[in-house]
Amino acid sequence: MDILETALRMLEKYPLCDHCLGRQFALLGHGLENDKRGNSIKLALTLKYHAVTLSRDRDSVRILRILATNGFSKTAKEILQRMKGPIPGKSLPRTCFLCEGKFSTLEDLGKNALELLRNYECNSFLVGIELPVAAEEREDEFKAEFEVGYGESVRNEFGRVMGKKIAEYSGKIVEYKKPEIVLLVNPFSGEIKVQVNPLYVAGRYKKLIRGIPQSKWFCSSCRGKGCEKCNWTGKMYPESVEEVIATPFLDATRGTKASFHASGREDIDARMLGRGRPFVIEITKPKKRFLDLKKLEAVVNASAKGKVEVSDLHFTDKDVVRRLKKAESSQKEYRVVMEFDNKTTAHDLLVLEEKLTGALVKQRTPLRVLHRRADLTREKYIYEVKVKKLSPKKAIMKIRSQGGLYVKELVTGDEERTTPNVSQILKNKAKPVKLDVLDVIMED
Repeated sequence: MDILETALRMLEKYPLCDHCLGRQFALLGHGLENDKRGNSIKLALTLKYHAVTLSRDRDSVRILRILATNGFSKTAKEILQRMKGPIPGKSLPRTCFLCEGKFSTLEDLGKNALELLRNYECNSFLVGIELPVAAEEREDEFKAEFEVGYGESVRNEFGRVMGKKIAEYSGKIVEYKKPEIVLLVNPFSGEIKVQVNPLYVAGRYKKLIRGIPQSKWFCSSCRGKGCEKCNWTGKMYPESVEEVIATPFLDATRGTKASFHASGREDIDARMLGRGRPFVIEITKPKKRFLDLKKLEAVVNASAKGKVEVSDLHFTDKDVVRRLKKAESSQKEYRVVMEFDNKTTAHDLLVLEEKLTGALVKQRTPLRVLHRRADLTREKYIYEVKVKKLSPKKAIMKIRSQGGLYVKELVTGDEERTTPNVSQILKNKAKPVKLDVLDVIMED
């Protein structure tokens, strides 16, 4: 391929700016931007045909006129003017066939994008380009016509050049994999849209009292609209772990929404103690990202004093949310106080420990949650059970098992939907009185 001949054929048929000509040879030569590459090609053609012109070759004058008009070459235009030769169509407005002159507007677009970017705290960004279908089709047809094999797409060049300009103006980093902000730019319309990616903060929470659900529980009658049953709040419970934690985060980040992700959940009447349950709070469209997490931790704990407590707050990403969901079946430790219909002996409790330690428990979906969960049979392994007598009819049992074990049903049997179970093993009907989750065993 002769680069100069190919470029000349392109320019003979279409007006092309430096960017759009250089882009057709983008893979040739390193360290050059396309506008420099295109300008160099035009300059080489100008020098070549100026030399030929001096030897009185008429066709070279025609080519210099092409470079002056379709190539927008100032050098070629000046040469023709000195030769006192006419420049065809010089009074007609001409724009680049491919980009319609939009590369010349990128300076202003970059400044406009920077103004929008100033509304958000971020360290990284990415530029996405939106183009009219006609512009992309035009370039595809052009590349096919001239069999372009070393080119770059106009979309890619627009994005790369814009990214460099904004990075230069703002001092922020262009991040391709996980940008905090995406600027969607349409160079043809001049429209710029801001896409703010979520902010993720991980930690652990303890629930110190009973009677609080993990997530917001909408009223079963009005589904959140508000009615007499829920005292017009739209909720079954006035607060939740999710709301207690999310509110200070929304205030601090000025985000539009908070989503709460946790490794499993405890019942409303159970406490979450020990180190706490791993969670991630996801903030949608945050305007503030540079948070003092120690200070925010103190704010959450002060506002929820005696009820909910968070610890070990740290920034994270979406991948951790996925791992959190997969880790719902990780090991957990429970403590349950049980009450029996009949008196128990020390021997009974020893038998209970022996029968349940190392047991594979089959649990059909409990009747109490059957209305919202599929009726399936799940198998959960129990690693260790320790039982201590509190009174003739009361005992406390500690369990270390796979996560997702229904502990209440392990005690009652749930009409034999859970086997083995405490009531069945001792032939003594038992019920759970108090339940606590003591630990969620997983890497943060």
